[in-house]
Amino acid sequence: MTDTDPRTDARDLLASLGATATSEWSAPGRVNLIGEHTDYNDGFVFPFATPHRTHVALAPRTDGRLRVISTFDTVPVEVAIADLDAIFPTTGGEHAVPEWSAYPLGVAWALIQAAGADPTTLTGADLAFASNVPVGAGLSSSAAIEGATASALNELWSLGLDRVALAQVGRRAENEAVGAPTGIMDQMASMLGEPDAATFLDCRSLETDEVELGFAAAGLTLLVMDTNVKHAHSTGGYGERRASCEKGAQLMGVPMLRDLSVDDLDRAAGILDDVTFRRVRHIVTENQRVLDTVRTLREQGPRAIGSLLDASHVSMRDDFEISVPELDLAVETARGAGAIGARMTGGGFGGAAIALVETGAVDAVAGAVEKAFADAGYAAPTIFSVSPSAGARRDS
Repeated sequence: MTDTDPRTDARDLLASLGATATSEWSAPGRVNLIGEHTDYNDGFVFPFATPHRTHVALAPRTDGRLRVISTFDTVPVEVAIADLDAIFPTTGGEHAVPEWSAYPLGVAWALIQAAGADPTTLTGADLAFASNVPVGAGLSSSAAIEGATASALNELWSLGLDRVALAQVGRRAENEAVGAPTGIMDQMASMLGEPDAATFLDCRSLETDEVELGFAAAGLTLLVMDTNVKHAHSTGGYGERRASCEKGAQLMGVPMLRDLSVDDLDRAAGILDDVTFRRVRHIVTENQRVLDTVRTLREQGPRAIGSLLDASHVSMRDDFEISVPELDLAVETARGAGAIGARMTGGGFGGAAIALVETGAVDAVAGAVEKAFADAGYAAPTIFSVSPSAGARRDS
C-alpha cells in the first residue's frame, strides 16, 4: 500500500526501467459484506469492490519476455513467456520466482492456458504495479493484482476473454501459481464491481446479480477496521478449514456443502465429529445468511441487516474459529458504540472487521475502537470508510 498516488507511482516505476506506458489499468480490492468461506463450498457470497485499487502501467516488449516490478518489491523479475509452463503450477508451496511476482506471472500463465494461446507468438511486456489496497487486511489485495494484470494482458494479447473468464484466470493463478486454496469470490468482485452495489454471486453457477446497497441514501457508512494483524492464505489455517469442509461434505454424502440446508444440521450432528460439525454448521448457516441479507436489503433496506452481520461474526468466531482477539474486540466495541451490525471480513486469522454505522456516528465508533485497542495493549487499528466502487478497468 502506498501513501501517494498509485497510478503515478506505477507510471514512474515503469519509467525507472526505461519504459513508457502505452496503457494503464487498475482493479479494486473488495469487502465481503457477508458470506465467508462459502465460495469454495459452491455457496453464496455478497462482496463489493472498494475504492482502493491496484494500478499497473504496461509497456510492450519485442523479445517475448515479461518483466514485473512493484512498489512492494522494486527488484524486477523477468521471465520468458515460453518458460511460464516450466515455472507453474507451483509444487509444495515452493516458488521458482519471488512470491509476490507469482501473482502477475501466474495470471499470465493462466491466461495462456485459458485461451489456448501459443506462448511463442505473444508480445512481451514490462508491467509496473502500485497499490493502495491494504495488504494482509482481508480486502483482497491479491485479487486486485490479478484483475489488473488479467485485464491488461487480455487486451495486449487480443485474447477476447470476458470478465467472468478473467476472474477464473485470477482464481487459477492464486490456487495453482501462488498455492493459496481460495475460492472465486474475490476475483469476481474485483472484476464485476459496480458503484453503490454488491455482487450477489452463486459460486457454483457463477451467476451474478448486482444488488443496490443504498448505504449513503439511508444515512449509513460502512467502516473497515483493519486490526493490522497480518494473515496469509497460502499458509496456516485457511487450508485446514477447506479440508474440514471437504471432509464434512464427503461424510454427509453430498458433492459440496452448498448441497446441505439448515434442515440437514440435526442429521449432521449425529454423523460428524464436533469440530467438523461446527465447520459445516458455519458454512450452511452462512449460506442462509447471505440469502437472507439479499432479501432483507430488497424488502426492508440496509438498516435491517445488522443482526445478520452480527450472527455471521459469532459463527466465524465460535464455529469456524477464524477470528482473533483483535477482531473480536473491534466488533464488540463497534457494536457497543452504536454500530447497526459488525463482523470480521475476509479469510480470518487477522485482517479486518467491518461495521455498519450511522454516518454521524463514524467518529464516535472509530474513537471507541481505537481506545479499546490502546487499553488492551494492541497495536493501533487503521479505520476508514469504504463505498462500493467500479471493477477492473482500463484507465488510459
